[in-house]
Amino acid sequence: MKPGVWQAIDELQRGMEEPVCAYVYDLAGIQEQVRQMLDSMPGNTELFYAIKANPDQRIIEALLPFVKGFEVASIGELLKVRAVSREVPILFGGPGKKESELRLAIEHGVSYIHVESLLELRRIIAIAKERERVQGSKRKQEWGQLEPEPTYESKHRQEQEQEQRYAQAYGEELMQEQKQKQDQENEQEHEPKHKQQQEQAQEVRILLRINLRSSTLPRTKIVMGGGPSPFGIDEEAVEEAIELIGVEGAGVVRLSGFHFHSLSNNMDARLHAEMIELYLQKVEQWQHKYDLPVEVVNAGGGFGVTYDGSPGFDWPLFTALLEQSEARQRLASCGGELYFESGRLLVADHGYYAAEVTDIKTSHDQYFAVLRGGTHHNRLPVSWGHNHPFQIIETDRWKHSFARPEVRDRRVHIVGELCTPKDRMHSDAEVALLRVGDIILFEKSGAYCWTISHHDFLGHPHPAFHYLTEDNNHVNTDEAFQSASR
Repeated sequence: MKPGVWQAIDELQRGMEEPVCAYVYDLAGIQEQVRQMLDSMPGNTELFYAIKANPDQRIIEALLPFVKGFEVASIGELLKVRAVSREVPILFGGPGKKESELRLAIEHGVSYIHVESLLELRRIIAIAKERERVQGSKRKQEWGQLEPEPTYESKHRQEQEQEQRYAQAYGEELMQEQKQKQDQENEQEHEPKHKQQQEQAQEVRILLRINLRSSTLPRTKIVMGGGPSPFGIDEEAVEEAIELIGVEGAGVVRLSGFHFHSLSNNMDARLHAEMIELYLQKVEQWQHKYDLPVEVVNAGGGFGVTYDGSPGFDWPLFTALLEQSEARQRLASCGGELYFESGRLLVADHGYYAAEVTDIKTSHDQYFAVLRGGTHHNRLPVSWGHNHPFQIIETDRWKHSFARPEVRDRRVHIVGELCTPKDRMHSDAEVALLRVGDIILFEKSGAYCWTISHHDFLGHPHPAFHYLTEDNNHVNTDEAFQSASR
């Protein structure tokens, strides 16, 4: 833990009358970790941040210069990203997307939509067709093709005249473009590509999320693929989905590749690399069988973080195995890219939850340390059923004349302030010394801690949020967030 974190907590407790309760995010630490991760990645691979792990706007802002883009699972998350950047690539995933969400995602220019079911695919096609019809009408109006509310008797004649005028105007425009291309050599080189991008921009680009039928996938606490699941399209339905896109979605929906996300919090880098190899081999089979150009294979995330001191995910080993992958090399030779959307691994180690001890008591010969805070701020320990790692920061926060409660060389249950026995951060923690007024600093609290918690249960105040930046080792306590105008 860097000295800046200790300094931040020290300043917090010295400047507060109320018991300390705060999150500290080390933005500089997050940035340095991502730099190191990117340095070892093969050439045709890209790293996205899955903001479900922690959608704090300052974290998004800190990661913006480093990651390829962001993966979101709701319109709420999408809008948080767009508040930081109007143009950064966004992957839109998650099951159960509503039609209104799909429309907004398209309007906000997401790069790819991860399609989770055949019904969702049909909804996207219907929305894309309606969008194309509206845009086509607008284009015709801009060329003066449409008259307002033509009568029934004149409609057929007007349509013929309008088509002729449109064709003539469009032809004149093409002639002007040809003249400009002759005058400007740079435009001669880039205009065809630019026109192709414009044409593709009219299509909604999708990745089919596939739930493979495989018993060889690694097993973790959270599994989303390889068996019955609400996530993704079963492997057996791939052909039906491709046919639906080719027939119903022709010209409006573009199948750009495939998405896989089979598990969460995997610790075994070798097994993870083998899983990616399976993904790539499956995609190759579909490429050849259905004559598909594949621009992107999104292999999801699932890179694990440990909370018990055991070794975590070996990223350098994983990327070294990726470098050797012949399937990845074949994808690269065809111009395809391999995406990863990591959340936990990027931010977990760089968040800290500080909570002051407000009471120490015994009950049936067991010791309990009660916090100003608990699982309504950091739900991960009770959600995953683990003891969360922590350190004790000793303080002199005691102003009373009566004795300061303490416990020495004992096992202590560290619990929160809620009216439920499930509000527990750590059971049977061994402590040399813990006193009321000391601060317990829970490490590895950067991912799936604050945002998955039931913040308003019982109406306790929220924690404060503080940030450490690269150019200032001092805690940044400015609550105002300035969105980047990109």
